[in-house]
Amino acid sequence: MEETQPTRTRSLESFQPITIQPSSKIKKGKYSRAKKGFWYFLLLVAIYFLAPFRTNILLLGTDDSPDRGALGRTDTIILTTIVPLKPYVGMLSIPRDLWVTIPNVGEQRINTAYFFAEANESGTGGDAAMQTIRENFGVAVRNYGVIHMFGVVAAVDALGGVEIQLDQPSGGYPAGRHNLTGIEALTFVRDRATSSDFSRMRRTQILLLAMLNKGFEPSSWPKLPQFVFSLAQSVDTNIPLWQWPRLIFVFVRAPLFGIDSRTITPDMVSPFTTSGGAQVLGPNWDAINPLLKEMFGQ
Repeated sequence: MEETQPTRTRSLESFQPITIQPSSKIKKGKYSRAKKGFWYFLLLVAIYFLAPFRTNILLLGTDDSPDRGALGRTDTIILTTIVPLKPYVGMLSIPRDLWVTIPNVGEQRINTAYFFAEANESGTGGDAAMQTIRENFGVAVRNYGVIHMFGVVAAVDALGGVEIQLDQPSGGYPAGRHNLTGIEALTFVRDRATSSDFSRMRRTQILLLAMLNKGFEPSSWPKLPQFVFSLAQSVDTNIPLWQWPRLIFVFVRAPLFGIDSRTITPDMVSPFTTSGGAQVLGPNWDAINPLLKEMFGQ
């Protein structure tokens, strides 16, 4: 007879129960991960905009014109520092006649560093000016912005003019409020008949702040695209694109916290005449260095 195989049976205890996770818990886990990802994203945004990284920028304004040609000297030299977390924006104007050592050139006015480099090779002026600042002032600056002065005319006109407030007569204008067109703003900054180099530096800062304030007025917002376009046509810079949102964010907040605008003053320099007959300003580093430490942490 054929043998019959015994039937195998399993006890109930040998079965392992299968646990099914409720859908609500699955959704909760996904929500938790999404929430964490959102907070990580906000943290990265905060670090980008508010991290205590100091950014130094050398702002240069050239004196080129249709009459003088495209190659000019930097009559406007403003060493700018930005610390987003504080927030802090500091602007130090440097006299164009400051007598310093220019790398690969020798002792010259500081406003010629850009000129000599550009005359030798176009597009190198900004780097040469920064190197001059680093070696004489000891400030680590790696970004520059060069505005050709007639670009100021187009930028101011794009805003519909600017309003300046003078506490005392300056640049051919009496004390009080004045509305300036583009050409009037340029004449105001460059006036040499009634004031010194130190007054011209102060007037440049007055104009820059007036443009900044005008740009933040709601009535000017429709004009900002044309203003930005005008600047783009007359500004050369090596500031990378990823920095721009961060810098714009700082300057948007600047009117709330103020801008620390300073100049190298007459007591920080010693006027003298060079062997070639040029009237220049010798830097008094004992007076300048404390100011650099205060503004730039040097």
